[in-house]
Amino acid sequence: MSLADLQSWLRNEGIRDDLNAITRMTVRTEIANLQPDLIKLDIDWSRLLLAGSILARSDQRVDQEAALRIATGAIGLGSEQAIVDAGAVLLGKLSNFRAVLLAGKRKLLAEDLDGRLGVALRLEAQRREMERSVLVESSGEWLQVNDFQQRFWTSAKEHNWLSASAPTASGKTFLVLQWLLDQMRVGAAAIAVYLAPTRALVSEIETNLQALLGKDGPIEVSSLPLREKFDEARSGGRRLILVFTQERLHLLANVLGVDFSVDLLIVDEAHKIGDNQRGVILQEAIERATRANPEVKIVFISPATQNPEELLSDAPDGIETVAVDSDTPTVLQNVILAEQVARKPKLWSLTVRQQDDLLPLGTLQLSSTPQGVRKRLAFIAAAAGQRGGTLVYVNGAGESEEVADLISQLLPAPDEIDGELADLADLARKGVHPKFRLAPLVERGVAFHFGNMPSLIRLEIERLFRSGKIRFLVCTSTLIEGVNLSCRTIVLRGPRKGRDHPMEAPDFWNLAGRAGRWGDEFQGNIICINPDDTTAWPTGVPLRARYPIKRESDAVLELGEELGEYLAVRDAVDLSTLEAADKFEQVGAYLLTTFMRLGSISAAKLAKRHDEATLVKIDKALGKLAAQIDIGVDLASRHPGVSAVGMQRLLDSFRSYTGDIENLLPAEVASVDSFDRFVAIMGRIHTHLFPAFGAENVNRRYAVVVTSWLQGLSLAAMIRRNIEWHQRVGRSFGLPALIRDTMDLVEQIARFKAPKYFSAYMDILHLHLREIGREDLIDTSLDIGTQLEFGVSSTTLLSLMELGFSRMTAVSLYEKTARDDLTRDECVDWIDERRDRLEALDLPSIIIREIRERLPAAD
Repeated sequence: MSLADLQSWLRNEGIRDDLNAITRMTVRTEIANLQPDLIKLDIDWSRLLLAGSILARSDQRVDQEAALRIATGAIGLGSEQAIVDAGAVLLGKLSNFRAVLLAGKRKLLAEDLDGRLGVALRLEAQRREMERSVLVESSGEWLQVNDFQQRFWTSAKEHNWLSASAPTASGKTFLVLQWLLDQMRVGAAAIAVYLAPTRALVSEIETNLQALLGKDGPIEVSSLPLREKFDEARSGGRRLILVFTQERLHLLANVLGVDFSVDLLIVDEAHKIGDNQRGVILQEAIERATRANPEVKIVFISPATQNPEELLSDAPDGIETVAVDSDTPTVLQNVILAEQVARKPKLWSLTVRQQDDLLPLGTLQLSSTPQGVRKRLAFIAAAAGQRGGTLVYVNGAGESEEVADLISQLLPAPDEIDGELADLADLARKGVHPKFRLAPLVERGVAFHFGNMPSLIRLEIERLFRSGKIRFLVCTSTLIEGVNLSCRTIVLRGPRKGRDHPMEAPDFWNLAGRAGRWGDEFQGNIICINPDDTTAWPTGVPLRARYPIKRESDAVLELGEELGEYLAVRDAVDLSTLEAADKFEQVGAYLLTTFMRLGSISAAKLAKRHDEATLVKIDKALGKLAAQIDIGVDLASRHPGVSAVGMQRLLDSFRSYTGDIENLLPAEVASVDSFDRFVAIMGRIHTHLFPAFGAENVNRRYAVVVTSWLQGLSLAAMIRRNIEWHQRVGRSFGLPALIRDTMDLVEQIARFKAPKYFSAYMDILHLHLREIGREDLIDTSLDIGTQLEFGVSSTTLLSLMELGFSRMTAVSLYEKTARDDLTRDECVDWIDERRDRLEALDLPSIIIREIRERLPAAD
């Protein structure tokens, strides 16, 4: 019998019953309110641990998972020290050293394990630790890692392009940040960019890097696309790590022009190159960095993917590439199915899925009858996750508030509100609205969390959830975007990605990976409610699956005929009447710019992935469009996702404009006519560039948001204005919905659509002003895209954000200043003058804490 045959026999026959028994026992320790108590079974630990050591030698996930289950069971259930020690040794054989440290931290494993091992085991353990260690060159220290992390570290030294793929909770982010800092410290790069798909993840990564680096030192971390920082790093000053979304990278490239070049690019959640709308913007960001510096070192990071090597296929000729792939489990993730007991709506039967077996865990007793989906989520979460560390996944921001409210009603009122929870409640009331629903919920240890929330509030929610003070957190799809938030239990029913699309298996498992984060938990639980309901789960609770990576541009190109038809009419129809516009505009714009640069898309890297006949047809359609365009390719390339055809139409409208040319310019945001100017600009963009906005009555609402945002108003002030407008015009509203709607308008209009299309508008207008000799009207100060991305129009507010403050803190300080032209150093002086009386400024405690953390007092 071969080793593989033996491993298969052990798992499927030899220890199957014992493995099922310890699965039931270990999972039950995680779930509260289960009845009846499980009779503790007699486990032959010597036999199981021997089997585990054999399974640990396999490279198959299912075998390694079984070995991990045995090791975790021995540590958690073993009644004798020798069994617990053997479990720790087995974890070592799995290179799961962080789990061993966790066992020691939780006092499950007695100190001085090495002293209790025999000489042979001690030597073997030391050999494994040496083999599974990497040298951090900048410090000379050795870092213990698992197999995936070691292969990443070694491969990153030898190759310029690397694509790393591993399951969520495998330590990707931890290691990549360590490697990035090591690269910067040894001088391998002067300027590095860490690309994250969302602002939420940008905030998290920036915060983590700053915590690892401390305040002073030769490396600076920033999320602002400013030339000054870039030029300082390039001229030999402090080395620079820029943490950006793909949109911010384009903003920086536009500011720098021909000077744009980075040494190292890390692309987190790289599989999102296939996302609708934003995937092509990410692809263009990567290509732009590569064109500026063909030798740039690029690292792609993605959760478990089928084909990580796909991201390497566009590397420049002669560049060394490597894919590092892993499917090794580091924590146990238990899929638990919850079904109502017949005729007893307060009783729910729980079973855990173990390979092909469904193992009964017991019955969960609810405190009330769960009528409706939201109450099922809330009541099951409150009962099963009573110990805390419980995430509840819902499909929308409004639903998150409702479910969090229901959970809070099932918890006993605290005798005294925790100080940190009280501070968060105060920040929510002052920073958003006195009646913001989050405030009373967090006082009871419950919160909700969605992407449009102010970053300072969201980060504080995450911190307090990690600390255990927030016991229940109700979340939306922000968690799928890579936010590194671990938990003990996730509760969900019918998860969607977007409102109408059932979540596919890879996204489900990316979400499930938040349960049982490596180094924080031994296992995590994913409770799936009503698994047999095909409305909630159209294809059932997903089995484990890996992402197939496919670029958005490739997916659209494969629709050859439809794409060709769209390109054929792109310059001749009103796009607001064309249903295919949203589907094809982004990729069409990318292909047209590529054609303008190369003369044919057949000369592009993507050509090798597509049918030649299709490329010829697309080339023909693109050629007709390009012949009508006289703007340069460099200008077109500055605005990914915006078609050069639309830009040409806009330019033609400027050329035919007979009024005062100054009417085409935006007014300074403090000017009384700025609002009307923005309304007019949105109308021109909608008519000529792309129908991104709407009719005048819609644009007037959008213009209110844009002007308020640029004026540096706080979110609370914007919400007050929105309320006042509704009251003035006699329009009814619900306060929670209005607050969410204001947040959404800020994100979708002020911070996404407006910067994207206003930047293109201003570039085309500047081109026209140069054509007619009116360069005197061109403002060379901060570009409109950057102003909108960060919600600033004054030097003082930008300087405060440059110091690393969140916008909420920067605006709070800006409201207290009399000058709008303070430089960064002058802002530091202004704060230092008031350092001993910050509390007297009537600022929330969390804002004062951020000020002190970002700008510690001088020694």
